[in-house]
Amino acid sequence: MDDREHLHTLTEIRSLMERSSRFISLSGLSGISAGVCACVGVGVLVVRWGIPLFSQSEVSFYELATVEFIKFLLIDVFCVLISALLLALYFTRRKAKIKGLPFWDKSASRLLVNLFIPLAAGGIFSLSMIYHHFAVFIPATTLVFYGLALLNASKYTLHDIRALGLAEMALGLCASFLLGYSLLFWLIGFGILHIIYGTIMYFKYEK
Repeated sequence: MDDREHLHTLTEIRSLMERSSRFISLSGLSGISAGVCACVGVGVLVVRWGIPLFSQSEVSFYELATVEFIKFLLIDVFCVLISALLLALYFTRRKAKIKGLPFWDKSASRLLVNLFIPLAAGGIFSLSMIYHHFAVFIPATTLVFYGLALLNASKYTLHDIRALGLAEMALGLCASFLLGYSLLFWLIGFGILHIIYGTIMYFKYEK
């Protein structure tokens, strides 16, 4: 067996090991669709409540932190989340079918568990801030916890998601100091970054 055959064999073994330990069916189109859903969700908030994206003051958030606004915000976030998840399932299932990969296996289960533990903690922490009238920090908090969730889940899927997680955390930390730009950071983090990330992943792994 010559060097080429050895290299080919090692490549095949590595590929098999990666498929068994990592969920690689995640589609780049899932990221793009999630970003579009987030942009629509932020747009609805801007239109309905007139929240400025480039305000240098956090006053608008304090003034809008009413029961009616919080209810609308939670419904908006819930709709964005459900829409993004449904589209992610559709595009991931589609990629798995095209590539001949399993749609659901042990690696997918580990991915979801490690993703949703930090997300659940962040969601509960955000609700506690609403309860204590600190809704102004919700954008920063959700970005940071989402970044942590992506970092935690990156061990069970494509390594590229780690960079997205670090970027989300960085945006969240910036938003915690620049409260007047919180909605803008939310738009960039959950919307634009997802679209950019999804586009890169699509052309890198699916084209």
